Amino acid sequence: MCGIAGFYQTDFDYTKSEEFFTRLTNMKNSLLHRGPDNNDVFFSAHAGLAHARLSIIDLKGGRQPMKKTISVRTSVICYNGEIYNTSELKQYLQRYHVPWETTSDTEVILNGYLSEGLGFFQKLNGIFSFAIYDVKEDAMILVRDRLGVKPLFYCEEDHSLIFASEPKALFAYGIKPEADSDTWCEIFGTGPAHTPGKGVFKGINELLPGHFLVAKGKGTSFTCQTAPYWELTAKEHKDSLEETEEKVGFLVYDSVKRQMVSDIPICTFLSGGLDSSLVSAICAKELKKKGQQLHTYSFDFVDNDKNFRANSFQSSQDRPFAEKMVEHIGSSHTFLECNNQIQADYLYKAVDARDLPCMADVESSLLYFCSEVAKHHKVALTGECADEIFGGYPWFHREELFEKSCFPWSHDMEARTCLLRDDFLAETDVCQYAQNAYEVSVAKTPALAGEDKKEARRRQIAWLNIQWFMMTLLNRMDRTSMYSGLEARVPFADHRILEYVYNIPWHMKCKNGVTKSLLIATGEHLLPEEVLHRKKSPYPKTYDPAYEALLKSRMMEILHSPNEPIHTILDKEKIISFLNTPSDYGRPWYGQLMAGPQMVAYVLQINYWMKKYHIS
Repeated sequence: MCGIAGFYQTDFDYTKSEEFFTRLTNMKNSLLHRGPDNNDVFFSAHAGLAHARLSIIDLKGGRQPMKKTISVRTSVICYNGEIYNTSELKQYLQRYHVPWETTSDTEVILNGYLSEGLGFFQKLNGIFSFAIYDVKEDAMILVRDRLGVKPLFYCEEDHSLIFASEPKALFAYGIKPEADSDTWCEIFGTGPAHTPGKGVFKGINELLPGHFLVAKGKGTSFTCQTAPYWELTAKEHKDSLEETEEKVGFLVYDSVKRQMVSDIPICTFLSGGLDSSLVSAICAKELKKKGQQLHTYSFDFVDNDKNFRANSFQSSQDRPFAEKMVEHIGSSHTFLECNNQIQADYLYKAVDARDLPCMADVESSLLYFCSEVAKHHKVALTGECADEIFGGYPWFHREELFEKSCFPWSHDMEARTCLLRDDFLAETDVCQYAQNAYEVSVAKTPALAGEDKKEARRRQIAWLNIQWFMMTLLNRMDRTSMYSGLEARVPFADHRILEYVYNIPWHMKCKNGVTKSLLIATGEHLLPEEVLHRKKSPYPKTYDPAYEALLKSRMMEILHSPNEPIHTILDKEKIISFLNTPSDYGRPWYGQLMAGPQMVAYVLQINYWMKKYHIS
């Protein structure tokens, strides 16, 4: 994994101005956390490309930006990601007799583009965002993976294109971070999720998953045109239950096995839940064939064994199940714990990593855990995305959530607006914005004619999860891991799995009323019974009242400081009333984890974000 950045235009010669080389260098330096191993730039008359590399495959070769010429065509690439069908693609490209100089997947993409053009992107299986400067065409092409695992932001300014893995690199170029009405609606109406394609900051876009962008032209004829190279489609599912379980099992095992490719040791995140346990069991089995032992990590909070409160979303603690899995697969395991002070302090580092207010302590704690893992490993496989794809969340089946005509993970808008000033609410209709975003998304659901009402609704729920909720978690995983130079892979986010499972009817996904029964079938010969049939429990959170007290203390400091920027948005009396109300951990305002304490943490993040980026 890496960080990429760059710019492009054809109106003048960049090389005649030191300023633009300095800007390119600044962009690269702002992303060094994503690629601490080495870095470089490509700088020409009409294009600049910057790359910060985390070396995983072909450690000695594969340096970027990479430039190649085949016949009369020359192109330069900077790339972030991993291609999991590299060996098959290399064999496929032999028909073109292309020369090979490295064993890197970067060269596979470049040779593929030089041989087949834009059509080659459809053949890639992996997680990626990359930019290719086509010298002959004098054009810049941006590409992002099908599910949006790897980020890519861009903006247009004065007939030019500026792009980067993270917004901070756009700001390093000279783009000014600004907020408009949509920004505030994104933060308070849909946040910490954001509308597909929006970068939240004014004028900043995010390339949609499964899309490419082609920029070319001069002056007023300059254009940035985007188009999909892949789209999810609805199809009739014709396989029997037995065939379905067999194919899901193959796809999951194959995806995990492919994503183990690395020239350095890998590890896994192991919570003791079905998803991470399945990934870990497959990795351990494959490594044992080579005489190697898997290293696993699990995360928890200091004194959580004393403070844990079971509720409808989180019914059990992870540690006993993680211990069972460690014994079962024979992994070398590390239990990591986070304390209150670290979790609270990392709220601000999480904003630094994301460039935006994010999932509060659900994100700050993961950022800390990733920083600890990164001290020993550079590559980790995780169980993310299984719930979104296989229907593990309560809103897939709980009637009161399933039927709501809104984002089911954010149905309580009162919890989002209860702290806002009345004049701010009058100017910024965050509730209507969120409702409009929901309706626009639902209307785009890939649907199948003739399905009954309930099955059609389940497609809508699945689509919303893929477009919104899953993207939030993928963004969290990318920024928290890459901030410390750790590559986190997500085997369940394989487009082949998504394409197949999206079209499986619910009675097969939830056989005999058991959610994620297809994954249970996959794990029958891989996992112990206790883990296989464990009730879903999301990412761990602290229930320590001292943590909540710490957040409230920091919030009161802000209330008593008249110069804090958040005062222009929040109502002081409403906040005091909120802080004096007992927290309901079983009533989250986003997802399954973000309840009262997380709202306080989110506000702390927003205030810090406003100060850091001078947002008014």
